[in-house]
Amino acid sequence: MTVKLTELEIETALKQLPEWELQEGKLCRVIEFSDFISAFSFMTRVAMRAEKIDHHPEWSNVYKTVSIALTTHDAGGLTAKDLALANAINSESLR
Repeated sequence: MTVKLTELEIETALKQLPEWELQEGKLCRVIEFSDFISAFSFMTRVAMRAEKIDHHPEWSNVYKTVSIALTTHDAGGLTAKDLALANAINSESLR
C-alpha cells in the first residue's frame, strides 16, 4: 500500500509545484492551451506517461482548457505517486 503524505510533506511539495494548489485534499491544476488540438495532444502525452507510472489523473477537457486533480484513492489522499505525476504533467505542459 502506498503511504499518504503528511501535511508538512504536502506543504513542502507545493513550494516546488507553484502551478498546483490543494483543493479538497487533491492536487489541482488548470492549464489553458492555444487550441483544442494542443490540449488534446497534451492529454495524450500525459496518458502515456501516467500509464507507465501506473497512476492516473482525474481530469477533464473543455475546448482548450484541461483541468486536473490528483489523489491516490487507495491511500485516501496524496502520495509520492501524485507528486511524480504532477512533475510529469509539468514537463509535458512545456512541450
